[in-house]
Amino acid sequence: MLFIIRKPVFSDIDEMFDLIEGYASKGIMLPKPHSVLYETLREFVVAEEPDSGKIVGVGALHLTWNELAEIRSVAVHRDFNRLGIGAGIVSRLLNEGRSLGVKKFFTLTYRPEFFESLGFFEVPRESLPHKIWKECIDCPKFANCDETALILEEKEF
Repeated sequence: MLFIIRKPVFSDIDEMFDLIEGYASKGIMLPKPHSVLYETLREFVVAEEPDSGKIVGVGALHLTWNELAEIRSVAVHRDFNRLGIGAGIVSRLLNEGRSLGVKKFFTLTYRPEFFESLGFFEVPRESLPHKIWKECIDCPKFANCDETALILEEKEF
């Protein structure tokens, strides 16, 4: 099955929200309210099923500091799991980051095995630069973060 990975437009926001919220409501990923999706739309890519035009996957590249970026909000519709959509989304985001000069990518996730399968490796959260934690202050789990930190560095490409 073929999927198109593209930059989203405003009319994709509701489907993006539904995908993310489907996992967030189960505690598998952090929620993203509509307001955040509107503000960060340019960070995202979506996977579209070409026949129906349905958004079946989403992910974002968030630039955090000099040559450092976060892969975040990666979600694939449960009916389309294990078809390579998530890996395709991450690959697109990595290539986008590399084109900007990013040398180190990180992710904070509840699904480390997925990112490990793509070459990321686990690191202590405390080893990540303090600069990345500025957005975490608004997270309901800030005091008791239970996400796993993983990184992918240029030498591993």
